[in-house]
Amino acid sequence: MNVFRFPVSSFLSFAGACALVLAFAVFPVRLEAQKTPQRPDPELVRKVVEEDDFDEYALPEVFDPLEPLNRLTFKFNEGVYDYVLRPVSKGYEKVVPKPVRSGLTNFFDNIKFPVRFVGCVLQGKFRRAGKETGKFVVNTLGGLGGFIRQSDNVPELADLPREDIGQAFGRWGIGAGPYLVLPILGPGSVRDTVGQVGDSLLNPVGWRVTKEEVFGGWEVQTAVYATDIINQTPDLLRTFDAAAGKNAIDPYIATRNAYLQYREAAVKQ
Repeated sequence: MNVFRFPVSSFLSFAGACALVLAFAVFPVRLEAQKTPQRPDPELVRKVVEEDDFDEYALPEVFDPLEPLNRLTFKFNEGVYDYVLRPVSKGYEKVVPKPVRSGLTNFFDNIKFPVRFVGCVLQGKFRRAGKETGKFVVNTLGGLGGFIRQSDNVPELADLPREDIGQAFGRWGIGAGPYLVLPILGPGSVRDTVGQVGDSLLNPVGWRVTKEEVFGGWEVQTAVYATDIINQTPDLLRTFDAAAGKNAIDPYIATRNAYLQYREAAVKQ
């Protein structure tokens, strides 16, 4: 999942999602949410924006032919974030303890293993694909289905760079294409938007086995999706704020550059 994006379905089942989240409160363990290329630390994004000599995140050539339309969408998104997402996020953080939120982050990250595995294979990173498999097994069997990141205790499996289909396209030499700002979903590119479709198909939450969904009927699937996205919202908002920058002369340019720099670095890892 793109770190800057906010899927619409998350707002439709807030009550049901919170019920699911609270159900996980029975795990009284200290957990730390993973921050990886697709879930960056807001402080890292701030460095990308502010430090011109951060060579690893050098700004690629910007192709933004739709800038006037993108700017309008950007302003619309800011309003949605300020008047819808932030209140939801604050309420969620107030109700749900941090260890539970972190455990859910780890759980959903773990079940999205197929996205990372296929992303590695498509780039010819077979050794990393093997490590991703090992990480999934360790966290699933030793971490309560992924709620605890036991892989952090294995040096070879800790802090593996995340891979996705959009990165694979970039590795193949496919350019990012025009920069896009989509309503609510946020910044992206043509390449990454197409890659996001592949990521969604590889997400087990939406898989079907014969006629039965992996996560039950559509009601359960909607609640699971909503739980995942609502749980991500606080970090996503902090990432957006770090990218836009409170002191930025032009928040649109700051966010665009941070996104493009970050995706360029992810492709090169």
